[in-house]
Amino acid sequence: MDGDAWAWRTGQPGVLVLPSGRRVRGRGLRIPLDPTAPTPSYGLYLLARRPPEVAWEARWVRWPDFRLPTDRTDAPAALTEAWRRAADERVEIACGGGRGRTGTALACLAVLDGVPPAEAVSFVRRHYDRRAVETPWQRGYVRRFREPAS
Repeated sequence: MDGDAWAWRTGQPGVLVLPSGRRVRGRGLRIPLDPTAPTPSYGLYLLARRPPEVAWEARWVRWPDFRLPTDRTDAPAALTEAWRRAADERVEIACGGGRGRTGTALACLAVLDGVPPAEAVSFVRRHYDRRAVETPWQRGYVRRFREPAS
């Protein structure tokens, strides 16, 4: 995948490489975006309130800080869509600070990518941010996460 012009580059800030080779960028929306970094083609935003408009296709999941998604059906569907799109698009997942909700979402993508649920938080902490997935209920959400039925 490193030769794919559309893909995030390995080593860019916030880029998590999943076991399949899919790459997803996690970030905090309160942290200014590097103007030289490529823009996503798709963004999944995990916030309590609707995020500002962006120039790329985006989806919002209502997800209060330090908590879990408010819609337990929409969130798994949105995460699954982001994981599928990451196969051939630049997907960004972001919350306010880029650790709790973003880390939880990235761990769920790792589960979709084949990482056992009991190991997904450790995987994200090792490869994305050592403080990702901030609360016990976020860790529990990852352990119970499953792809929604089609």
